[in-house]
Order: sequence, then structure tokens, then C-alpha cells
Amino acid sequence: MDRTRIKKVLAEGEPGTVVNVRGWVRTRRDSKQGFSFIELNDGSCFGGLQIVIDAEVPGYGDIKDVTTGASISVTGELKESPGKGQRVELQAQEMKLLGTADPDTYPLQKKRHSFEFLREIAHLRPRTNTFGAIARVRNAASAAVHEFFQQREFLYIQTPVITTSDCEGAGQLFTVTTLNLERIAQIQTEIDYAQDFFGKHAALTVSGQLEAEIFATSLGDCYTFGPTFRAENSNTTRHLAEFWMIEPEMPFYELEENMTLAEEFIRHVIRAVLERCPDDMEFFNERIDKTVLETLRNITENEFVRLPYTEAVDILQKCGQEFEYPVEWGTDLQSEHERFLTEQHFKQPVILHDYPRTIKPFYMRCNEDGKTVRAMDVLVPRVGEIIGGSQREERLDVLEGRMKECGLEPADYWWYTDLRRFGTVPHSGFGLGFERLIQLITGMQNIRDCIPFPRVPKSAEF
Repeated sequence: MDRTRIKKVLAEGEPGTVVNVRGWVRTRRDSKQGFSFIELNDGSCFGGLQIVIDAEVPGYGDIKDVTTGASISVTGELKESPGKGQRVELQAQEMKLLGTADPDTYPLQKKRHSFEFLREIAHLRPRTNTFGAIARVRNAASAAVHEFFQQREFLYIQTPVITTSDCEGAGQLFTVTTLNLERIAQIQTEIDYAQDFFGKHAALTVSGQLEAEIFATSLGDCYTFGPTFRAENSNTTRHLAEFWMIEPEMPFYELEENMTLAEEFIRHVIRAVLERCPDDMEFFNERIDKTVLETLRNITENEFVRLPYTEAVDILQKCGQEFEYPVEWGTDLQSEHERFLTEQHFKQPVILHDYPRTIKPFYMRCNEDGKTVRAMDVLVPRVGEIIGGSQREERLDVLEGRMKECGLEPADYWWYTDLRRFGTVPHSGFGLGFERLIQLITGMQNIRDCIPFPRVPKSAEF
């Protein structure tokens, strides 16, 4: 008999139907009357299916080995459930023990575990309520990302993971090499990358934006959705060394259209998750952060305030609140400043724009005032910055000047400057870290719990 997923059983299963389910045991309790209750979960949904199995059922002889974490296959008839919180239960007709889990060594017994501990057993943590729910939310959000752009006829492109250009100009790159670095260290002080696999210094990408601009200025609206890497030695709850980025690029868009698209995008993904993962979202709201649903409704139901950076600095300087980091024009805003604007001052999402040129990358379009660039950051309550973007600099002479200003050699980006040399157009785009979005949606406090296998300083397990 074909297996039926537990999600389908709980939602659509009719009493009297015979089904086969397979999964992992959450709990088992035995009755003195000679039968047992098993809660089985296969990861397809938040809830488990209660199975009633009596001593006459084939396979019951293995019941003592049906412990938390064991895997079983059960065939039986669905019955109306007399218990609260579930519509049907399964009256077993046959059980097969597929795999045991020694209760003395299985680390996920029926009790609460700290998230720190669960990171140490990332190969098992998807079996917990929290991380099963996170995985399903990631799946729904990922599908919604593609759905949003495909509905608008954006082209999905795949940009390189290995690159020889530093998009952000910050130098926080992971080098990719086949050279024997231990041998080189013994005989010379400098590495000759001309001898390396690619003939020059190569690294893992920090962004697919520059390559996406190639396709945007040839084929129209496009987007990337893939892994990016930053060798930033940070151990905060907001940073990962490997994370997934969503980066749309749109020719002929100016900053205002870019901001509108970003606002619509955030709303679409959140609404899709709320619609498709209601049980998981109720769990997050009840067990992780009791403000999650309220925060998400605030984002989906309110217009985003649009505010120049300069006005935001003025508000922060005059608000009378003590900040850990002083606010000055020309410095980047910290999370505490962003959250004050969204949670206390406006009490709704905010898009800041027109930032000082000295704190932004070379590719952002310079304003006529000579001091600011056409950058924008989307700020949301509880998280702060969720999206960063800009109108790109389409003027060749200005772009080359900004490159030199940022310590970059235009000749190294000859292909990028060619896009301004041959048929340049105004264009814009933005980037969103997928794990930051998952952190917002779920209410999880640490971003390391929003990706299946976190990569952070001193840790690259599994």
C-alpha cells in the first residue's frame, strides 16, 4: 500500500479509510488493558497522528522497542477520535518496526532542549517541533519568493558562487584556491595567484548583484536566489558566514519604483507563509515570541513610511532617548536606531533613502548634492533592516570616479563598466538575506537557528 503523508490524513482523512503511514515516534504510552497509544510524525505538518495499537496486531511484539525517535510503518483504519484537538486517529491493523532509537543514547527525549544544544546536533534537530516548523516556513517562503517574481515575468538566473570581484568592496572574502598554502608559507611570503587554478585571486561570492546587472541590461527584469558568503568575524545573533540572498535587478527602474517593489515583495512572502503554515505560525506565536503575528500583521496591513536618511537622523537626535551608539550624520544607523524608528516613533515599517555616499558601495547612484547616493533600506519592527538596495550608477565617468574613491581599479571591472559604455540605462535593485526574513517571520532570536546548517566563526560542522 502506498504511504499517505500525515498532513493529508489529518486534513482530509475520512473515518473508515485504510491508510499506511510511516514516520518517527514522538511518544508512546501503554495501557494496562493491553494496548498502546503512539504519536507519530513524518515531518509533513506540525501535528502528529495518534495511533492505537492493541496486543493482537501483527508487529505488536516489538512494542518495547517503539521508543521516542524510532521509525515505524503502520497500516490501519481511520476512526473518529474521541480526544480533543484531533479529528481522526488510526486503529492499527499491522505495524512494522523500521529502526530503533536507544532511549539511553537518543538525545531528543520528550523534554525541552536549549537551542544552543540543538545546534550541536543539527542532524537531529529537524525532528523537533521548532525546527520542523522552521523548515516548513523556509519552504513556503522560498516558494513565495519565486512565485512573486515569476508572476511579474522576472527571469530567474544563477550567478557564480566563485567570483574574482568584490561587489561590496569590504574585502570580507573567503579565498578559493588549490595552492599548497602550507608549502608556500615555508618558502615565500607572498602568494602568486597567477599560479592558482583560475590564474588570479578567486573567492566565494558576497553577492550576485554585479552579474545580475549583466542580465538585467540585456534581458530585462531578473532575480537571483542563491548562497552568498561573508568572512566577517562576527558572533552576533544577526550574522552568518554563509547565507542565501534574493537579489532582483530591474532596468529602467528608478529608486521610487525599487522601493515599491521591495514593499510589495515583503508583503507577498509574509502573507503566503501565514496562509500556508497556520499551525506552525501559531506555534511560533505561542512558544517563541508572542508578538510575531502582531508584527507580521503590522507589516502586511500598513503602508511603509518613506523617509530620507537626513530626516531620520534629525528625529533620532531630537527624540530624547539614550542610545548605545551616538547618532551623527554620515554614520550608518545601528539596529537600535532602526528599531526605535519602526517600533516607537512610527510604529510601522519604514524605508530610509538617500544615504551618505561615504558609507555606501561604489555602484550606488550619486545625487546631485555630491553628498548622498540613491540608496534605500527597508526597516521593519523587531528586526530593523530587512532589505538594502539602490538605484545603480549608470553614468560611466561617475562610476569610475566612485570606484577609485573606494580603492577599486576600474580596469578590474572592465566588463561592469562596459555595461555603462554600451547602451547604459537607469536601473535599480535590492538584496534581502533569506535567513533574516525567516528570523522576522518566526520570531527566532538567533539567525543560526534559521538555516539548516549554520556557518559561523570557528564552526562549520555537518
